[in-house]
Amino acid sequence: MTTRVLTNVRIVDPSTGMDEMGDIVIIDGRIAGCGAKAFDAAVPMGAEVEDCSGLIAIPGLVDACVHIGEPGAEHRETIASASRAAARGGVTSIIMMPDTDPVIDDVALVDFVQRLARDEAVVRVHPAAALTKGLRGEEMTEFGLLLEAGAVWLSNGRHTVDNPAVMRRAMTYARDFGAVIAVATQDQRLGAGVMNEGLFASWLGLPGIPREAEIIPLERDLRLAGLTGARYHAMSISVPQSADVIRDAKARGLDVTAGISINHLTLNETDIGEYRTFFRLSPPLRTEDDRRAMVAALAEGVIDIIVSAHDPQDVDTKRLPFADAENGAIGLETMMAAALRLYHSGDVPLIRLVDAMSTRPARILGLDAGTLAPGARADIALIDPEYPWVVSKDDLISKSKNSPFEDARFTGKVLQTLVAGVTVHRA
Repeated sequence: MTTRVLTNVRIVDPSTGMDEMGDIVIIDGRIAGCGAKAFDAAVPMGAEVEDCSGLIAIPGLVDACVHIGEPGAEHRETIASASRAAARGGVTSIIMMPDTDPVIDDVALVDFVQRLARDEAVVRVHPAAALTKGLRGEEMTEFGLLLEAGAVWLSNGRHTVDNPAVMRRAMTYARDFGAVIAVATQDQRLGAGVMNEGLFASWLGLPGIPREAEIIPLERDLRLAGLTGARYHAMSISVPQSADVIRDAKARGLDVTAGISINHLTLNETDIGEYRTFFRLSPPLRTEDDRRAMVAALAEGVIDIIVSAHDPQDVDTKRLPFADAENGAIGLETMMAAALRLYHSGDVPLIRLVDAMSTRPARILGLDAGTLAPGARADIALIDPEYPWVVSKDDLISKSKNSPFEDARFTGKVLQTLVAGVTVHRA
């Protein structure tokens, strides 16, 4: 029996409503006690005791949108490298998107990801299965077999399902399995531009993407979710009107949730500056007013979760003119630090941030994660909220370096990450 104790630590656990100074006792990889009196109640002789004064302990983050190059584009990111990047950012569970090559639309691919993760990953890796074969939006995959094999939800990755009849059929089948359908809401024809439509895009001479490219497919999907009774998750919304329709859908009793990337909570369209391609994202970065409205929607709970939207791209796809570059940015290593900006500014309480990045995504996905309650797996991130640091490209663990936060100054850093009570990252 192995026992480890973290003492004198501020414990923030949304699953139990805890925000207090105390201790965490870990026995054989699980939480044996957590709180002000845990040390006195549950510690056997010979325990390894670590003083964590000045640190905050939170449940390990659950990142519900992580794109990984393996299989097919291992030069951009592998499961092993993504897991190490995740550990550095306090992420202990990642949901791997199905848009690999080949696409994760078959049981054999789900099994491949799980076996590779068991052998090479230092954090928990859960595959999402493709909603449609080849992500083409035409023919549904074998939902039951994929879910039985271990897929945690059904997604079309970066692609919106254009055909409403296919989406209705998929929602009906997914409902019968109790599965969540998680999709992007970007109309590819309306959204054929490269940045947010508006005055700034005109100044840069770049084609814009209107809000309606996001709102119209989202409203359609929510209507279909109401028609079918499906569990529906909007992967990454970016404009206040989308938050409004999500709020209305929840008020009507629909089983719907929404996510947002940390980029859209902490950056805006002016960060693009002079055509900086690391800021070319999908959905595009919006205005500062939009960003502030989305922060308010997150604090209110209308937006359920925060994701990194980790999407590694190499120099061949990013060191290009802005209009020719691929969408995407890495984010596993910086998600927590960027989120702490919202805490330090007073816009979002820390317990709500942790809820959005750990407890609530675990609850939506049905994972054994996102909690420090006794009996839970000891997946923990230890944070120094006042630690000053600068993001350096040379220090990034991800194989790709396309971070929108390159050279950014942060206050707050993950100093240690534990998975099943074992340290997998220490700063």
